[in-house]
Amino acid sequence: MDNPGNKTRFIEIAKLFLKLGIIGFGGPAVHIAMMEEEVVRKRKWMTHEHFLDLVGATNLIPGPNSTEMTMHIGNERAGWKGLILAGCCFIVPAVIITAIIAWAYKIYGQLPLVQPFIYGIRPAIIAVIVVTMILLGKKAVKNIQGAIIGFACLVVVLAGFNEILVLFAAGLIGILIHLLQVKNNALGLMPFTFLQISHLAGDFSSLKIFLVFLKIGSILYGSGYVLFAFLDAELVAKGWLSQQQLTDAIAVGQFTPGPVFSSATFIGWQIGGSSGALAATIGIFLPSFILVAALNPLIPALRCSKIMAAFLDMINIASIAIISAVVIEMGKTSLSDWRTILIAITGFVITFMFRKINTAFIIIGGGVMGYLLWLI
Repeated sequence: MDNPGNKTRFIEIAKLFLKLGIIGFGGPAVHIAMMEEEVVRKRKWMTHEHFLDLVGATNLIPGPNSTEMTMHIGNERAGWKGLILAGCCFIVPAVIITAIIAWAYKIYGQLPLVQPFIYGIRPAIIAVIVVTMILLGKKAVKNIQGAIIGFACLVVVLAGFNEILVLFAAGLIGILIHLLQVKNNALGLMPFTFLQISHLAGDFSSLKIFLVFLKIGSILYGSGYVLFAFLDAELVAKGWLSQQQLTDAIAVGQFTPGPVFSSATFIGWQIGGSSGALAATIGIFLPSFILVAALNPLIPALRCSKIMAAFLDMINIASIAIISAVVIEMGKTSLSDWRTILIAITGFVITFMFRKINTAFIIIGGGVMGYLLWLI
């Protein structure tokens, strides 16, 4: 039986992550920014260093990074029950909203007109992420070596190198630097085994939909855009989903709150109705619950080891570099004219000058500003 203190923590977790699941527009980087604001700065549930360790840990395993961060935070606050509660509270609002849109799309065959709002939301998102990277970067980059490695990670990611390879390479460099400094013995790195599922032919049943999305959730690294590349290969190329449906799924992932992976709900509905949506949703998120539960207890031990602390420090720096690379790529397409640049600058100044303001208001304000400027 839970004591009153645990019940209070469960309520705190549920309120926080339901809120973030409802107002969390903008994708993983913005979600992590919101969590940093709520968990580190406002509630002081953990230190900046430990928060960065968790960010680095989510980049080491497949699955949606921001959703896995909610699970890590829930586990830190209230154990495995908190892990499940935080993850579900963050996921469920997005899934419900996406399911409603998917139902309407199935009937009417098109999405509501949202382009003017997306036009303003994207530059506002960039502003929020840039401020977050500045704040986290100050904590993560502790010396000139870290700065040089971080810049190198940014360059190679922009050049097209695999993000997960860059992460592990940075971690190994951190170990090498530590060994050169203290000449200790190195520890081995725990390998990860990825689930492989054979090709599924024929019409989709709910079980087949579940297995396809379970496979994707078990092996997918990177951002939501990487998810859509997987879906193109798994579904569009095999004729089970049209290119237009995939494009619309991307749009749904962009303008709905919560995890971008909730697009799986939309796609599952188009393939197999409500049961297909449920199967796809469970399939893509289930691996994250399992992997986070397995990894989270190891993080303090890794940090206590000097050799693994060096590894985590460089992973943290590389994570920030990778998110910065995403921002640069987003900026190339989102900052297309004076209006979007004005929205981005306004969002940056407000976010940087008024640290206590909820970033959701910045993003919503960007959407409204985009809509008004769209009319000019």
